[in-house]
Amino acid sequence: MTKSLKLSGFPRPGAVVEFLQDNEAHIAWVLEESQGRLRLLTRTKREVKLPAARLLPWLGPEFPPGATREEIGHRLEDIEARRRGICAEVNPMELWDMAQGEVEHAPAEWFSQLLWTEPGVDEVAGMGRALLSAKAHFKFQPPDFDIHPADKVEARLAREREDKDREAVASAGHAILSALWARIKSGQPPLAPHMVLREAEGLDPDVEARLRAMLLAQVAQKTAGGPGGEYDALAKLWESLKKSLNIKGETPHLALQLAQAWGVLPPHHCHLLDEAGYAWGDGWSAAFAGEIAAQRERFAARAAEAKLDPTPYVSIDAATTRDIDDAFFVAETTLPDGSPGFLCRVTLARPCLAWDFGAPLDREVFSRATSLYLPEGSGHMMPEELGTGLFSLTADGPKPALVAEFLLDERAEIVDTRPRLAWVKLARNIAYPDAQAAIEADNGAGSDPQLSLALRIARELFARRLERGAVVIDKPEPQVELSGEAESVSVDIALRQTSPDAELLVSEFMILANSGLALWARENGVPLLCRTQDIALPREATGVFSDPVDIFRVVKLLAPPLLERQPRRHAALACEAYATITSPIRRYVDFINMAQVQSFLECGAPRLDAAAVDALIPHLSARIQEVGQVQRFRPRYWKLVYLAQRKRQPFPAVVVDDAGPYPTLSLPELQITTRVPRNLLGDRVQPGMRFDIVFGRIDPLANELKVVEALEAE
Repeated sequence: MTKSLKLSGFPRPGAVVEFLQDNEAHIAWVLEESQGRLRLLTRTKREVKLPAARLLPWLGPEFPPGATREEIGHRLEDIEARRRGICAEVNPMELWDMAQGEVEHAPAEWFSQLLWTEPGVDEVAGMGRALLSAKAHFKFQPPDFDIHPADKVEARLAREREDKDREAVASAGHAILSALWARIKSGQPPLAPHMVLREAEGLDPDVEARLRAMLLAQVAQKTAGGPGGEYDALAKLWESLKKSLNIKGETPHLALQLAQAWGVLPPHHCHLLDEAGYAWGDGWSAAFAGEIAAQRERFAARAAEAKLDPTPYVSIDAATTRDIDDAFFVAETTLPDGSPGFLCRVTLARPCLAWDFGAPLDREVFSRATSLYLPEGSGHMMPEELGTGLFSLTADGPKPALVAEFLLDERAEIVDTRPRLAWVKLARNIAYPDAQAAIEADNGAGSDPQLSLALRIARELFARRLERGAVVIDKPEPQVELSGEAESVSVDIALRQTSPDAELLVSEFMILANSGLALWARENGVPLLCRTQDIALPREATGVFSDPVDIFRVVKLLAPPLLERQPRRHAALACEAYATITSPIRRYVDFINMAQVQSFLECGAPRLDAAAVDALIPHLSARIQEVGQVQRFRPRYWKLVYLAQRKRQPFPAVVVDDAGPYPTLSLPELQITTRVPRNLLGDRVQPGMRFDIVFGRIDPLANELKVVEALEAE
């Protein structure tokens, strides 16, 4: 390959040359040359000085020196027009197709000869300009053009498309987000999903989709998925657009507010679910229809072979409960030593009957970690077809179960524990109010001897735990009720009507099953996921506490339970060991423990050894923490909405902590606490004092409450 030809020799005064500036070829007239330094006159009649090495490798034509500036201008305009016309006729992509694979690099003259028999200087210059513009296909390495291979061209074109798309999205995004932020600041209502923001009229659907995806990714707080990842690009776009809004101060939920203002998300959208990656409803389970069908087939096959346990088990749950995972049967009996005692069978749902661990459905259920029960509804850990249908202990057919059979002495101390696998058919599913009514009827009309005996045992179990130092918090349970559409939802809060005896019965039987099976597993070498709280509590911190001041004081002494394999003490429950297994439909920890016990009873060995259980704990603990945040904070959000809808209304509160400049007050009927400036309460404030407080600023999204008035209650 020969080097580029010098069409008119070394540049002399009167020669027409071109040079690059801002990645564009500029035509000029040589006025003067001295030792490789040139003084040029451009087409715009501007003089420039530059070295000859800066010239592009196509020179000419040459004219006699001495022309006037006006003549030079006319000649340069004519030449520029011809070269632009020639450049416009050249298709660099076709030239690349012809040259790619044939040569690695070539001068502009070589490419010109592909189109013209005898190309002149204008054709060569026009060709050079065309090749300079095709940066994805050619790279100018004076005096030649390198010809990029196909894979590199495709990568460059993809980057160019991305850059173009990014510019379009950024331009549209700035206009749209600015308009949305203006709506938010001015207090205008959100746009309905079908409405069009004026700044978005005629918006390219792909650009709109990208902006919406950007907002949703930020609401979910998704971070980069690696260099060049989708969320990485969306995060960079978001940071750029957010900066362009010039918002002063921190606005942690800005993306959510913008998405709601645009109608992308509805008012009161639960961003906590997005952050946890927890799909609401049951639509997520459709992706696992094949595995669910296989579960049904295995269920039917096992049920056909099963021998039914004839025990008349009953369950007690809320009237709305559909995922029933426990039931019981009790009877008086004679213990092996001849003394009187009790037989207590706690029957637990067994959804791990023929579970495919490690399969996609299992991984998804693991990720969900637990069922969620929020004011706006329930989100189930398992597909509803399984959790509220096939494996729920409803009295409509045989169900697989783990029967934990306990022999108890007259003081309800465990004498023997005998777990076994069974198929059961419940005699009854009872709602709490009905169970309470039957218990209160005692031996009269409507009484139930089974429930009466169960309550007698439960009271003994409760008494023994108190003797061992249990901590029992007895506080009101406010129920949040929502009504109306999302745009105008109304929030009401009322204290839940309790069924104290029926609730005591169920809670003590669940503690019995969880602690009793944990001890049995320890004795038999079955590793379980245990809840431990191995802390020392002062004597005054044990007992039953119902006063808000006492509750606040005692709770501060309690450490959060840990998830461990080692079956250690749970101080608050006063249990020597405690492994939750009573809710395998609702909690993945219980599901794993159920599978461990099932495997041991079926084949003499647990499904997972100690090392495998240990390896599971960090991942499961982290996921429980993430999902648990939703259950902890979402009800409080609605309570703050409730308060915001009743601004300037006084609410009863009690001082539970008087330390510092902001004493803490509890609102017992709402079960929330707030801090109040001491100057609003007076200098003599102390725990136990009661006030009627009025709130000013309330921001449910930011979890902010500000008390503006506090009057001591009479």
